[in-house]
Amino acid sequence: MFRRKHSQNHQENGLAEQEAKVSELRAALGPLSDRSVKYCTDACLRRYLIARNWNVDKAKKMLEETLKWRATYKPEEIRWHEVAHEGETGKVSRADFHDRSGRTVLIMRPGMQNTTCAEDNVRHLVYLIENGILNLGEGQEQMSWLIDFTGWGLSVKVPIKTARECINILQNHYPERLAVAFLYNPPRIFEAFWKVVKFFLDPITIQKVKFVYPKKEDSFELMKSFFDVDNLPNEFGGKATLTYDHEEFSRLMAQDDVKTAKFWGLDEKPSHIANSHSGAQVAPEPTPLALPAS
Repeated sequence: MFRRKHSQNHQENGLAEQEAKVSELRAALGPLSDRSVKYCTDACLRRYLIARNWNVDKAKKMLEETLKWRATYKPEEIRWHEVAHEGETGKVSRADFHDRSGRTVLIMRPGMQNTTCAEDNVRHLVYLIENGILNLGEGQEQMSWLIDFTGWGLSVKVPIKTARECINILQNHYPERLAVAFLYNPPRIFEAFWKVVKFFLDPITIQKVKFVYPKKEDSFELMKSFFDVDNLPNEFGGKATLTYDHEEFSRLMAQDDVKTAKFWGLDEKPSHIANSHSGAQVAPEPTPLALPAS
């Protein structure tokens, strides 16, 4: 009994300390612009503090860099019709199912790489990260990634420079947004590419990357622990069929663009919906479930 009460008190003290750090970080940031106020929720500040091991000064520096980046890059203003050409092959899409914890799932198929413009590749990915965040379930902060290496080879690989820029943006400006990334059945030639990419990843991110192989039982069990196999596409060892419908996905993204504009308080008419062309969807569509937050 004493041990349980002691543990509970310790936990409450820990939470109180965390909330104090959040308040300290908010005070240290000082006055913020309207859009920055919208971005800097308590949950956001907590993510930056976690990323910097609860060091307020380091978290402040990291968050201020993000606010500068967002002020110039304006990720919340990117619209699907601007990046739709990048998505024609379905190389990155948001799945129509969640993982077992109710997290948004992004599906990446690097073998479907279809363009060479580094800037457009990055903008496309940033758009889908923002879209994934927009579609997070209640109480959710993170998303899961499924990366299918079918068709991947040296001829279609993303240049190291582009990969590095994507990693920098994800690590520096979207801290604690990735729950887990499954690299499914990567070919042997990927190992050399991974050794270089790994150099730019922080140790915590590396721990979230899981290599899984279809012929290994422990890989299948790991996938089952994160996903319902009835929803999971057969490319990842599940029973569902992955079909990318460019037109349908474009319609979904155009609808989400209206939601994004409303969320950020941007005065925007849904004028691009008719001429947006791009899409992705995973079928069959599962029945929405009330999943617990992780």
